[in-house]
Amino acid sequence: MPLRTALRFALPLCALVVACGSCARDRGAARHPSLVTRARVAMGSELRLTAWTADPQAADGAFAAVFTEFDRLDALMSVWKPGSDIDRVNAAAGEHAVAASDDVRRVLRAASQVSEWTGGKFDVTFGVLSGLWRFDHDQDNRLPDMDRVRSLLPLIDYRALLIDDTARTIFLQKKGMRAHLGGIGKGYAVDRAVAILRGRGINDFMVQAGGDLYLSGLKDGRPWRVGIQDPRGPAGSTFAAIDLTDSTFSTSGDYERFFIQNSRRYHHIIDPETGEPSRAGCRSVTILTSSATLADGLSTGVFLLGPEKGMALVQRLPDVEAVIVTTTNSVLTTPRLKGRLTLQAPPTDAPF
Repeated sequence: MPLRTALRFALPLCALVVACGSCARDRGAARHPSLVTRARVAMGSELRLTAWTADPQAADGAFAAVFTEFDRLDALMSVWKPGSDIDRVNAAAGEHAVAASDDVRRVLRAASQVSEWTGGKFDVTFGVLSGLWRFDHDQDNRLPDMDRVRSLLPLIDYRALLIDDTARTIFLQKKGMRAHLGGIGKGYAVDRAVAILRGRGINDFMVQAGGDLYLSGLKDGRPWRVGIQDPRGPAGSTFAAIDLTDSTFSTSGDYERFFIQNSRRYHHIIDPETGEPSRAGCRSVTILTSSATLADGLSTGVFLLGPEKGMALVQRLPDVEAVIVTTTNSVLTTPRLKGRLTLQAPPTDAPF
Protein backbone atom coordinates (compact mmCIF):
# COMPACT_ATOMS: atom_id res chain seq x y z
CA MET A 1 0.00 0.00 0.00
CA PRO A 2 1.88 3.05 -1.19
CA LEU A 3 2.70 5.71 1.37
CA ARG A 4 4.40 9.02 0.77
CA THR A 5 7.29 9.17 3.19
CA ALA A 6 6.38 10.61 6.57
CA LEU A 7 9.98 11.43 7.28
CA ARG A 8 12.75 13.59 6.00
CA PHE A 9 16.33 12.74 6.85
CA ALA A 10 19.25 15.02 7.47
CA LEU A 11 21.48 12.94 5.22
CA PRO A 12 22.03 12.59 1.47
CA LEU A 13 19.90 9.82 -0.01
CA CYS A 14 22.29 8.73 -2.72
CA ALA A 15 22.11 5.44 -4.57
CA LEU A 16 25.59 4.46 -3.45
CA VAL A 17 28.55 6.31 -2.00
CA VAL A 18 31.64 4.93 -3.72
CA ALA A 19 35.24 5.11 -2.68
CA CYS A 20 37.22 8.09 -3.94
CA GLY A 21 39.56 7.74 -6.89
CA SER A 22 42.72 7.52 -4.80
CA CYS A 23 41.18 4.74 -2.70
CA ALA A 24 40.21 2.88 -5.84
CA ARG A 25 43.81 3.06 -7.06
CA ASP A 26 45.18 1.90 -3.73
CA ARG A 27 43.15 -1.17 -2.91
CA GLY A 28 45.28 -1.84 0.14
CA ALA A 29 44.38 1.44 1.78
CA ALA A 30 41.93 1.41 4.69
CA ARG A 31 38.41 2.34 3.67
CA HIS A 32 36.61 5.13 5.47
CA PRO A 33 32.96 4.66 6.42
CA SER A 34 30.41 6.17 4.10
CA LEU A 35 26.68 5.92 3.42
CA VAL A 36 25.48 3.03 1.31
CA THR A 37 21.80 3.18 0.31
CA ARG A 38 19.60 0.79 -1.63
CA ALA A 39 15.86 1.12 -2.31
CA ARG A 40 13.11 -0.86 -4.01
CA VAL A 41 9.38 -1.39 -3.74
CA ALA A 42 8.37 -3.98 -1.15
CA MET A 43 5.00 -4.63 0.50
CA GLY A 44 3.46 -1.94 -1.67
CA SER A 45 5.71 0.97 -0.67
CA GLU A 46 9.32 2.01 -0.90
CA LEU A 47 11.75 0.05 1.26
CA ARG A 48 14.92 2.11 1.75
CA LEU A 49 17.99 0.66 3.47
CA THR A 50 20.95 2.81 4.48
CA ALA A 51 24.15 1.79 6.25
CA TRP A 52 27.10 3.77 7.54
CA THR A 53 29.89 1.34 6.79
CA ALA A 54 33.43 0.86 5.55
CA ASP A 55 32.40 -2.36 3.76
CA PRO A 56 29.91 -1.58 0.96
CA GLN A 57 30.01 -5.17 -0.30
CA ALA A 58 28.94 -6.52 3.08
CA ALA A 59 26.15 -3.96 3.20
CA ASP A 60 24.96 -4.94 -0.28
CA GLY A 61 24.84 -8.61 0.72
CA ALA A 62 22.89 -7.81 3.88
CA PHE A 63 20.52 -5.55 1.98
CA ALA A 64 19.81 -8.29 -0.55
CA ALA A 65 18.90 -10.62 2.32
CA VAL A 66 16.47 -8.00 3.70
CA PHE A 67 14.79 -7.53 0.33
CA THR A 68 14.36 -11.31 0.08
CA GLU A 69 12.87 -11.42 3.59
CA PHE A 70 10.33 -8.70 2.78
CA ASP A 71 9.23 -10.69 -0.28
CA ARG A 72 8.94 -13.86 1.81
CA LEU A 73 6.82 -12.13 4.45
CA ASP A 74 4.66 -10.42 1.85
CA ALA A 75 3.87 -13.84 0.34
CA LEU A 76 2.69 -14.98 3.79
CA MET A 77 0.83 -11.89 5.01
CA SER A 78 -0.66 -10.05 2.04
CA VAL A 79 -4.40 -10.19 1.34
CA TRP A 80 -3.48 -9.49 -2.29
CA LYS A 81 -1.44 -12.70 -2.66
CA PRO A 82 -3.60 -15.76 -3.45
CA GLY A 83 -2.64 -18.65 -1.20
CA SER A 84 -0.96 -16.48 1.47
CA ASP A 85 -1.52 -17.54 5.07
CA ILE A 86 -3.89 -14.61 5.58
CA ASP A 87 -5.76 -15.37 2.37
CA ARG A 88 -6.30 -18.98 3.48
CA VAL A 89 -7.32 -17.96 7.01
CA ASN A 90 -9.89 -15.54 5.60
CA ALA A 91 -11.25 -18.14 3.15
CA ALA A 92 -11.83 -20.58 6.03
CA ALA A 93 -13.43 -18.04 8.41
CA GLY A 94 -16.26 -19.58 10.41
CA GLU A 95 -15.44 -23.06 9.11
CA HIS A 96 -12.13 -24.37 10.41
CA ALA A 97 -8.68 -23.44 11.67
CA VAL A 98 -5.84 -23.06 9.15
CA ALA A 99 -2.18 -23.97 9.56
CA ALA A 100 -0.10 -20.80 9.56
CA SER A 101 3.56 -19.90 9.77
CA ASP A 102 5.30 -18.82 12.96
CA ASP A 103 5.71 -15.31 11.50
CA VAL A 104 2.01 -14.80 10.86
CA ARG A 105 1.05 -16.13 14.28
CA ARG A 106 3.61 -13.84 15.95
CA VAL A 107 2.39 -10.72 14.19
CA LEU A 108 -1.24 -11.61 14.93
CA ARG A 109 -0.37 -12.06 18.62
CA ALA A 110 1.22 -8.61 18.62
CA ALA A 111 -1.89 -7.25 16.90
CA SER A 112 -4.08 -8.83 19.57
CA GLN A 113 -1.99 -7.17 22.26
CA VAL A 114 -2.40 -3.74 20.67
CA SER A 115 -6.12 -4.43 20.32
CA GLU A 116 -6.34 -5.14 24.06
CA TRP A 117 -4.40 -1.97 24.90
CA THR A 118 -6.65 0.16 22.69
CA GLY A 119 -9.94 -1.46 23.66
CA GLY A 120 -10.42 -2.71 20.13
CA LYS A 121 -9.81 0.63 18.38
CA PHE A 122 -6.98 -1.14 16.61
CA ASP A 123 -8.48 -4.32 15.17
CA VAL A 124 -6.68 -6.59 12.73
CA THR A 125 -10.03 -8.04 11.57
CA PHE A 126 -11.03 -4.76 9.89
CA GLY A 127 -10.32 -6.38 6.50
CA VAL A 128 -14.03 -6.90 5.85
CA LEU A 129 -14.19 -3.16 5.01
CA SER A 130 -11.08 -2.97 2.83
CA GLY A 131 -12.97 -3.57 -0.41
CA LEU A 132 -15.58 -0.92 0.41
CA TRP A 133 -13.33 1.98 1.41
CA ARG A 134 -10.80 2.15 -1.41
CA PHE A 135 -7.58 3.79 -0.35
CA ASP A 136 -5.07 1.32 -1.76
CA HIS A 137 -4.09 0.95 -5.42
CA ASP A 138 -7.84 0.96 -6.16
CA GLN A 139 -8.57 4.41 -4.65
CA ASP A 140 -11.57 5.94 -6.45
CA ASN A 141 -12.44 8.90 -4.15
CA ARG A 142 -15.97 7.65 -3.62
CA LEU A 143 -17.99 7.06 -0.49
CA PRO A 144 -19.13 3.46 -0.08
CA ASP A 145 -22.69 2.37 0.61
CA MET A 146 -22.80 3.18 4.34
CA ASP A 147 -25.70 0.81 4.97
CA ARG A 148 -23.49 -1.97 3.64
CA VAL A 149 -20.58 -0.76 5.79
CA ARG A 150 -22.69 -0.77 8.95
CA SER A 151 -24.02 -4.23 8.20
CA LEU A 152 -20.46 -5.60 8.25
CA LEU A 153 -19.34 -4.04 11.54
CA PRO A 154 -20.32 -7.13 13.63
CA LEU A 155 -17.68 -9.07 11.68
CA ILE A 156 -14.92 -6.84 13.07
CA ASP A 157 -13.96 -8.47 16.37
CA TYR A 158 -10.37 -9.26 17.33
CA ARG A 159 -11.66 -11.44 20.18
CA ALA A 160 -13.00 -13.90 17.58
CA LEU A 161 -9.45 -14.44 16.29
CA LEU A 162 -8.03 -17.65 17.79
CA ILE A 163 -4.29 -18.32 17.62
CA ASP A 164 -3.17 -21.81 18.64
CA ASP A 165 0.61 -22.03 18.91
CA THR A 166 0.50 -25.69 19.89
CA ALA A 167 -1.44 -26.70 16.78
CA ARG A 168 0.21 -23.83 14.83
CA THR A 169 -3.17 -22.68 13.52
CA ILE A 170 -5.31 -19.56 13.20
CA PHE A 171 -9.11 -19.49 13.21
CA LEU A 172 -11.53 -16.65 12.54
CA GLN A 173 -14.67 -17.79 14.34
CA LYS A 174 -17.28 -15.88 12.32
CA LYS A 175 -18.02 -16.64 8.69
CA GLY A 176 -17.24 -13.62 6.54
CA MET A 177 -14.53 -12.22 8.84
CA ARG A 178 -11.31 -11.02 7.22
CA ALA A 179 -7.96 -10.36 8.88
CA HIS A 180 -5.77 -7.68 7.32
CA LEU A 181 -2.20 -6.98 8.43
CA GLY A 182 -1.94 -3.58 6.73
CA GLY A 183 -1.70 -1.80 10.09
CA ILE A 184 1.09 -3.90 11.61
CA GLY A 185 2.69 -6.30 9.13
CA LYS A 186 5.19 -3.82 7.74
CA GLY A 187 6.45 -3.09 11.25
CA TYR A 188 7.06 -6.79 11.77
CA ALA A 189 9.04 -6.91 8.53
CA VAL A 190 11.15 -3.97 9.73
CA ASP A 191 11.95 -5.88 12.94
CA ARG A 192 13.04 -8.85 10.83
CA ALA A 193 15.23 -6.54 8.74
CA VAL A 194 16.91 -5.24 11.89
CA ALA A 195 17.69 -8.79 13.02
CA ILE A 196 19.12 -9.72 9.61
CA LEU A 197 21.36 -6.65 9.35
CA ARG A 198 22.75 -7.06 12.86
CA GLY A 199 23.21 -10.78 12.29
CA ARG A 200 25.42 -9.94 9.31
CA GLY A 201 27.54 -7.48 11.27
CA ILE A 202 25.88 -4.28 10.04
CA ASN A 203 25.19 -2.22 13.17
CA ASP A 204 24.94 1.39 11.99
CA PHE A 205 21.92 1.54 9.70
CA MET A 206 18.48 2.85 8.93
CA VAL A 207 15.50 0.84 7.64
CA GLN A 208 12.52 2.73 6.26
CA ALA A 209 9.39 1.03 4.92
CA GLY A 210 6.71 3.62 4.22
CA GLY A 211 5.95 5.30 7.54
CA ASP A 212 7.85 2.68 9.58
CA LEU A 213 11.47 3.38 10.43
CA TYR A 214 14.21 1.84 12.55
CA LEU A 215 17.51 3.56 13.34
CA SER A 216 20.43 1.55 14.67
CA GLY A 217 23.82 2.68 15.92
CA LEU A 218 25.36 5.90 14.65
CA LYS A 219 25.95 7.87 11.47
CA ASP A 220 29.44 9.37 11.38
CA GLY A 221 29.72 9.03 15.15
CA ARG A 222 26.40 10.73 15.92
CA PRO A 223 22.80 9.54 16.34
CA TRP A 224 20.62 9.63 13.24
CA ARG A 225 18.54 12.79 12.89
CA VAL A 226 14.99 12.37 11.60
CA GLY A 227 12.10 14.75 11.11
CA ILE A 228 8.34 14.39 11.50
CA GLN A 229 6.28 15.19 8.42
CA ASP A 230 4.13 18.30 8.59
CA PRO A 231 0.62 16.80 8.13
CA ARG A 232 -0.70 19.79 6.16
CA GLY A 233 2.59 21.03 4.73
CA PRO A 234 4.17 20.33 1.34
CA ALA A 235 5.50 16.84 0.65
CA GLY A 236 8.77 16.31 2.49
CA SER A 237 8.35 19.26 4.87
CA THR A 238 8.88 18.68 8.58
CA PHE A 239 7.89 20.54 11.74
CA ALA A 240 10.03 18.71 14.31
CA ALA A 241 13.27 16.74 14.48
CA ILE A 242 14.92 14.34 16.91
CA ASP A 243 18.22 12.46 17.20
CA LEU A 244 17.73 8.71 17.60
CA THR A 245 19.72 5.52 17.94
CA ASP A 246 18.46 1.96 18.41
CA SER A 247 14.86 3.09 18.17
CA THR A 248 11.86 2.70 15.94
CA PHE A 249 9.92 5.68 14.61
CA SER A 250 6.47 4.97 13.16
CA THR A 251 4.00 7.56 11.89
CA SER A 252 0.31 7.20 11.00
CA GLY A 253 -1.43 10.19 9.45
CA ASP A 254 -4.52 11.30 7.57
CA TYR A 255 -2.49 12.96 4.80
CA GLU A 256 -1.14 10.04 2.79
CA ARG A 257 -4.22 8.40 1.31
CA PHE A 258 -7.30 10.60 1.41
CA PHE A 259 -9.82 12.62 -0.53
CA ILE A 260 -11.93 15.61 0.42
CA GLN A 261 -15.66 15.78 -0.18
CA ASN A 262 -18.14 18.34 1.14
CA SER A 263 -15.44 19.92 3.31
CA ARG A 264 -14.61 16.64 5.04
CA ARG A 265 -11.37 14.71 4.79
CA TYR A 266 -11.87 10.99 4.18
CA HIS A 267 -8.70 9.02 4.88
CA HIS A 268 -7.52 5.42 5.15
CA ILE A 269 -7.50 5.04 8.96
CA ILE A 270 -10.91 3.47 9.56
CA ASP A 271 -12.57 3.41 12.96
CA PRO A 272 -13.81 -0.18 13.50
CA GLU A 273 -16.68 1.07 15.67
CA THR A 274 -18.20 3.37 13.04
CA GLY A 275 -16.80 1.91 9.82
CA GLU A 276 -15.78 5.42 8.77
CA PRO A 277 -12.45 7.28 8.64
CA SER A 278 -11.53 8.30 12.16
CA ARG A 279 -12.69 11.67 13.47
CA ALA A 280 -11.11 11.22 16.91
CA GLY A 281 -9.03 14.39 16.64
CA CYS A 282 -5.62 13.42 15.23
CA ARG A 283 -3.80 14.52 12.09
CA SER A 284 -0.72 12.42 12.77
CA VAL A 285 0.70 10.16 15.44
CA THR A 286 4.39 9.24 15.71
CA ILE A 287 5.43 6.43 18.07
CA LEU A 288 8.99 5.82 19.29
CA THR A 289 9.86 2.52 20.97
CA SER A 290 12.12 -0.51 20.59
CA SER A 291 9.78 -2.75 18.54
CA ALA A 292 8.76 -1.68 15.03
CA THR A 293 5.87 -4.17 15.18
CA LEU A 294 4.34 -2.55 18.24
CA ALA A 295 5.13 0.96 16.99
CA ASP A 296 3.30 0.25 13.74
CA GLY A 297 0.20 -1.01 15.53
CA LEU A 298 0.30 1.65 18.24
CA SER A 299 0.60 4.57 15.82
CA THR A 300 -2.68 3.46 14.25
CA GLY A 301 -4.31 2.58 17.56
CA VAL A 302 -3.41 5.88 19.22
CA PHE A 303 -4.64 7.77 16.15
CA LEU A 304 -8.01 6.00 16.51
CA LEU A 305 -8.21 6.61 20.26
CA GLY A 306 -7.67 10.34 19.78
CA PRO A 307 -5.21 12.71 21.48
CA GLU A 308 -6.40 12.48 25.09
CA LYS A 309 -7.04 8.73 25.37
CA GLY A 310 -4.13 7.93 23.05
CA MET A 311 -1.62 9.91 25.09
CA ALA A 312 -2.95 8.38 28.31
CA LEU A 313 -2.34 4.91 26.88
CA VAL A 314 1.19 5.74 25.73
CA GLN A 315 2.13 7.07 29.15
CA ARG A 316 1.00 3.79 30.75
CA LEU A 317 3.30 1.74 28.50
CA PRO A 318 7.00 1.34 29.35
CA ASP A 319 9.57 2.69 26.90
CA VAL A 320 6.99 4.15 24.50
CA GLU A 321 7.01 7.81 23.42
CA ALA A 322 4.60 9.73 21.19
CA VAL A 323 4.19 12.93 19.24
CA ILE A 324 0.60 13.78 18.27
CA VAL A 325 -0.58 16.55 15.95
CA THR A 326 -4.24 17.21 16.67
CA THR A 327 -6.96 18.40 14.31
CA THR A 328 -6.73 21.79 16.06
CA ASN A 329 -3.02 21.81 15.08
CA SER A 330 -1.69 21.42 18.61
CA VAL A 331 1.46 19.33 19.14
CA LEU A 332 1.36 16.94 22.10
CA THR A 333 4.43 15.02 23.29
CA THR A 334 5.18 12.59 26.09
CA PRO A 335 7.13 14.22 28.93
CA ARG A 336 10.25 12.13 28.32
CA LEU A 337 10.69 13.72 24.89
CA LYS A 338 11.17 17.18 26.37
CA GLY A 339 14.70 18.34 25.65
CA ARG A 340 15.07 15.72 22.91
CA LEU A 341 12.48 16.78 20.34
CA THR A 342 13.20 20.03 18.50
CA LEU A 343 10.15 21.90 17.22
CA GLN A 344 11.32 23.68 14.08
CA ALA A 345 8.08 25.54 13.37
CA PRO A 346 4.38 25.14 14.08
CA PRO A 347 2.73 22.60 11.79
CA THR A 348 0.89 24.11 8.84
CA ASP A 349 -2.76 24.65 9.62
CA ALA A 350 -5.69 23.96 7.29
CA PRO A 351 -9.48 23.95 7.61
CA PHE A 352 -9.76 20.18 7.16
